[in-house]
Amino acid sequence: MSRSVLLVMDMMNDLIHPDGPNGATYAPTIAREKILERTAELIARARAAEVRVGYVRVGFSPDYVQCPPNSPVFSGARSRGIFKLGTWGTEVHAAIAPLEGDLDIVKHRVSPFYGTSLEPTLRALGAQRLYLTGVSTNGVVHTGAREAHDRDYEAVVVEDCCAGATDEEHRSALFCVKRFAKVQPAAEVDFAA
Repeated sequence: MSRSVLLVMDMMNDLIHPDGPNGATYAPTIAREKILERTAELIARARAAEVRVGYVRVGFSPDYVQCPPNSPVFSGARSRGIFKLGTWGTEVHAAIAPLEGDLDIVKHRVSPFYGTSLEPTLRALGAQRLYLTGVSTNGVVHTGAREAHDRDYEAVVVEDCCAGATDEEHRSALFCVKRFAKVQPAAEVDFAA
């Protein structure tokens, strides 16, 4: 088995589906840039190379006890009824849906590492390289790359399998994250390397 893991992060209906509450924010970019199609192809390539695929999703219990009330990012989740675990909104978009045996990591903050099972799972798998994809580039992807760096993983951000709320946020995040991770398009990802 490979020492690499492909992480598909926050590609949930509440964020990226055109019918979701944030559909007007991310869905147009995801459609225009063919991010779902490219991510599906990347997932298929990873599976063919025996690279483990993991899905990271933000979610809160129905009473939102884990939701930080002072967070500019999450404080409106409760009042909007979004990111509630066990609902359609926290399911991964059907175009890139998980398969049995894929990792399912639930987080309550921006970071895919903070307070989650990601770190012990990666250590148990003997992972050394993480391929990072998802939304938003300037949120979970950027944070994940920086934290992966500090946890001694090789991080690779797959730039055309990510999106920001705006193109400017996406480009800015990629510019900043290059200090901590390799940034490359999906076509250049070589899971055999």
